[in-house]
Amino acid sequence: MRGRQEQGVDSMLRIEHLYKNYGKFRAVNNLTLHIPQGDLFGFVGPNGAGKTTTIRMACGLMLPTAGNIIINGVDAVAHQREIKKQIGYVPDFFGVYDNLKVREYMDFYGSMYRMGAKEIQRISDDLLELVNLSDKKEVFVDTLSRGMKQRLCVARALIHNPALLVLDEPNSGLDPRARVEMKELLLNLKGMGKTIVISSHILSELSEMCNSIGIMDHGNLVASGLIEEVMDSVFGSNQLIITLEGGQETAVRIANEHVGVKVTSVGEQEIRLTHSMTKPEIARMIGEMIAHDVVVTGFHKQEGSLETLFMRVTDNEEEQKGGQENAAESNH
Repeated sequence: MRGRQEQGVDSMLRIEHLYKNYGKFRAVNNLTLHIPQGDLFGFVGPNGAGKTTTIRMACGLMLPTAGNIIINGVDAVAHQREIKKQIGYVPDFFGVYDNLKVREYMDFYGSMYRMGAKEIQRISDDLLELVNLSDKKEVFVDTLSRGMKQRLCVARALIHNPALLVLDEPNSGLDPRARVEMKELLLNLKGMGKTIVISSHILSELSEMCNSIGIMDHGNLVASGLIEEVMDSVFGSNQLIITLEGGQETAVRIANEHVGVKVTSVGEQEIRLTHSMTKPEIARMIGEMIAHDVVVTGFHKQEGSLETLFMRVTDNEEEQKGGQENAAESNH
């Protein structure tokens, strides 16, 4: 499930054998991850999985215990000042900016990158239009809605045209409309060629906009790659559900007579199977079932969801840990 990790040559973000310890507790364990230019990468994991710690190390906000982080060719650990120019960071909490208007907020951050006043104004106007806040330039930041603040934070993170945009739980606390607006903004940025890393626990939204994912659990990367490839590796690319009314035994017998078919479950009104058949071969098999008086009411490929994928791979991680602990106990 980690095939893309080997493709590190043209990666925008390369993480190699990354560790983070807090005393005896290991928050990130031997993490290796490569994210290519132009990816919209979803970082998934429960609270305490290590994804926020990884993001903070990548953004130069904390040092790793061991390992390498390379962003757009720059060593993030050895060149912490330079790496700030490569990253635009959007935290989950906006912060308090009393008595600052939106225009002043953008001016302030532009000046931190030693940009000239005219350049700041030109870029700020473009970015505020991009995030649909052009009409809020003279509005005080602390009066904006949560969704507007998050979009403003994205605009601020882009003011120096970073190579990598990193968002940590940007949809936390947003209402449904604000989440849709944030999703549209990120898809727009992806379409412009920006490389984006977004962590979130709202899995359905990640599946709608990300083209690749990484799933962390207890500090370990348990799956990563293109969403379709990870789904296929976990669920199998050729799973079929046949719905029927009666004739289960006959349907199972006919299915098992076909090479490459394995019936995985039998229910009152459906059978599930994996196969290596072509579409015409599937049609012939269904035709045989009907010819033998099996009332087939439909059939379709089984589709996995990101939520189901997450539960499956994290459950496997728990089982592996349990097996290792039992083996360790038996050796004492």
